[in-house]
Amino acid sequence: MRTHKIIVTITFLYLFIPLLATFLYSLSTTWNETILPEGLTLKWFVDLYNDPRFIDALWRTIQLTGGTMIVSILIMVPAIFAITVYAPKYEKWLQTIVLFPYAMPGVVAAVGLLSIYSKSGLPMVIVLAGSYFVLILPFMYQGVRNSLRTVNAKTLVEAAELLGASRSTAFWKVIVPNITPGIMVSSLLSFSVLFGEFVLANILVGGSFETIQIYLYRRLRESGHLSSAIVVSYFLLLLVLSWIMVRFSRRGTLKLKKKEPIV
Repeated sequence: MRTHKIIVTITFLYLFIPLLATFLYSLSTTWNETILPEGLTLKWFVDLYNDPRFIDALWRTIQLTGGTMIVSILIMVPAIFAITVYAPKYEKWLQTIVLFPYAMPGVVAAVGLLSIYSKSGLPMVIVLAGSYFVLILPFMYQGVRNSLRTVNAKTLVEAAELLGASRSTAFWKVIVPNITPGIMVSSLLSFSVLFGEFVLANILVGGSFETIQIYLYRRLRESGHLSSAIVVSYFLLLLVLSWIMVRFSRRGTLKLKKKEPIV
């Protein structure tokens, strides 16, 4: 048990210390020859939050990643459910398809998409959203599929149909509430991946649709303190979103437990 605690502590420190150093650097006036910052200031955060480009880039990123994630949920959850419950023989093909993003490097995919759609008249933001949809397929599939397997979705559907529910009613009223925690975890992971994506966004849209990562890349050359402030703000935003989604997921789980009949 003591060995496990030591390993967990070392892992926590390994992950936490770089974040702490970044936070301290974002608050420092100068930090060159001492172990700790020579002075502290909020100047970099004030400059950052007074920059309308930062707010616009942040809002664009939230719109793009959030919209893509919602579309992915609306398409992938019913598709995975239908294949898992009603057509399990096709599941191996779906597993193969969702692994394609791992086999295609981001640079190669971006250059290929750019060469195909650059002269098609289709806005490159739409192309970027489509590439984001494909990028998060593995995360959405694994989370939703594992949740369906955990709750034994096929048995639940059969029970609901025996009680007179239609397939659509069984899906929306029985399956979705039970797999909501899995959907939340998959969505959070997908959102984090898309929020930090840089290669596809930089090549496909560049400065015409400046996301937070492109903004960070451009400000990186100006000041390391300012870049650290951006990273800290980025991390805090993801932390708040994670907390909200976890609370929402737990609340849904508690409601389901309260509705369970006592045998």
